Amino acid sequence: MFENTYIQQRIEKANNLRELGVNPYANESKRNTTIAKYLNVNSDIFQKEDKRDEKRHYIVSGRIKFFRLMGKASFLKIEDESGMLQLYLARDNLPEGFYNNVFKKNIEVGDIIEVGGFPFVTGQGELSLHVDSVQILTKAISPLPEKYHGIQDKELRYRQRYLDLIMNSEVRKTFHVRSKVISLTRRFFESKGFLEVETPMMHPIAGGANAKPFTTHHNALGVDRFLRIAPELYLKRLIVGGFEAVFEINRNFRNEGMDATHNPEFTSIEFYWAYKTYKDLIALTKEYFEYLFENLDLPTNLPYGEVEIDFNKFSEIPLIQSLYEIGGVPQDIVEDKDKIIAFMKEKNLEVNESMNIGQLQGELFDEYVEEKLINPTFITEYPVEISPLARRNDEKTHLTDRFELFIAGKEIANAFSELNDPLDQLGRFEAQMAAKDSGDDEAHEMDEDFVNALSYGMAPTAGQGIGIDRLVMMLTNQHSIRDVLLFPAMKPAKQEIDIYANEE
Repeated sequence: MFENTYIQQRIEKANNLRELGVNPYANESKRNTTIAKYLNVNSDIFQKEDKRDEKRHYIVSGRIKFFRLMGKASFLKIEDESGMLQLYLARDNLPEGFYNNVFKKNIEVGDIIEVGGFPFVTGQGELSLHVDSVQILTKAISPLPEKYHGIQDKELRYRQRYLDLIMNSEVRKTFHVRSKVISLTRRFFESKGFLEVETPMMHPIAGGANAKPFTTHHNALGVDRFLRIAPELYLKRLIVGGFEAVFEINRNFRNEGMDATHNPEFTSIEFYWAYKTYKDLIALTKEYFEYLFENLDLPTNLPYGEVEIDFNKFSEIPLIQSLYEIGGVPQDIVEDKDKIIAFMKEKNLEVNESMNIGQLQGELFDEYVEEKLINPTFITEYPVEISPLARRNDEKTHLTDRFELFIAGKEIANAFSELNDPLDQLGRFEAQMAAKDSGDDEAHEMDEDFVNALSYGMAPTAGQGIGIDRLVMMLTNQHSIRDVLLFPAMKPAKQEIDIYANEE
């Protein structure tokens, strides 16, 4: 595994350190500040006449990212999670023999060191640390890639995320934003009186959404289980049981393709609110975004690739209306199945004539509307046929009280007033089972226990799911879901990636 010449040279240096009585993998650290705090607290050094203060002493630690050796002195740059700091090391300021025998011969870029010293400003005007002590904390036996400014090979970045994080500080910033979004989301819903809960990851029935499940087997019980597609049906059981506002932030799993916005496992928040409707959720969602922007300190006009998203301009439009007002589909065809099929054939679009009209309207939406929804847009009044768990509209019974939120041409959230009529729910499940028998492998399974739960009575409820990964993509101007997942799913590597192969 470690046959590479450069790695062998570094292993030899680690052994040299041991022979000199220096542990190349020390365990104790005396660090008393981070680099960011050091730079902040010592910014006043610029105002001093000699631009130094030998009375102050700090111990900082970090990975060496730059190394310039100049005979009796060296300049280094080390990096910790908070930032980068320049170091100045002189032979005569260190213990006798250390600089020549230990430091110069055995320490290099990639190693993690701990240094002590005082602050000063270099002639080039950079606040630095004048070093008087050095300890090696970790000897890196694999050298970092040559390019100081990061790794350009995306395949390598995703497969060896640890290396990506070492080399690209901007990547670390993205994941700091992601962590903060999750933390703020939790705080927001708790402030609204929601209770955070946990529901099963392995389900006896693949339910909660229309998607292909991952299947596993429980040996002790001798039964198959499905990684959850969505937590919806369990969360609604809790509403039946008397909880009035619940949420869960966790993973979902869908055994489907991978692309810029899809990963087999993804993170979402789902929440359910008794005695509320989907219209209440529209208002709550707007408030949630306002809260995020305020606490993330982001402008409400955000660039996303070649477009700009204005988060001050939320809008609403029914799905069927969006087909002709936004998508440009002829208005006279959008509620006629035969005319839709003829139109799709005329436009050379693939069409399944066995689809019902609701499914065909969904196909038209995907083709002509979705990518045009740049500013936050609530698409409402989805057809019953593509909304098996949503409540029918009281007046337009072929439609549901549902919305999906789209931003920058991508679905970010799905919500509806929940179906709480057990007989209607049973009929919807039976229709889904018929669709499955006809070849729709994404149709919803029958869940008799959930129907039984509804038979005891579920209060009028609204529920919503928000995709955390896609939301973070919007907020950080990332265009692949892999760039907001620390360890995205990858195809098996054809061969081991050797970043040093072209150096020998």
